[in-house]
Amino acid sequence: MVLIDTHALIWALYEPAHLTDAARGAIADNDCAVSIASLWEMSIKVAKEQLVLKDTIIGIANRCVQMGVDILPISPHDCQRIQALPFIHKDPFDRIIMAQAIERGIPLITKDENIWKYEGVRKIW
Repeated sequence: MVLIDTHALIWALYEPAHLTDAARGAIADNDCAVSIASLWEMSIKVAKEQLVLKDTIIGIANRCVQMGVDILPISPHDCQRIQALPFIHKDPFDRIIMAQAIERGIPLITKDENIWKYEGVRKIW
């Protein structure tokens, strides 16, 4: 299984050419998941007019389900894991997504250079 970061999910759904060959291959060859935090992050960015999506959040969630992409809830263990993460990356959405990847022992598909600074997060890009 692989976890898809928010930007990578948007690209996978709408602009797959923005993904690297490694990212596209990981999505094609593995069971995939996306954090509920990604949907939450998109909702906030849309509301603040920082992001324009080609679908509603529910539409994106439905597409994920149709594609077999699991939507991960946030668990107390994920929240506990956040406490151990250094504050290299201060974005709360990215911190919970990293925590979820670590807790589940799965790689994270991301281009985010700040996430690449963390040890313990297996990254694909």
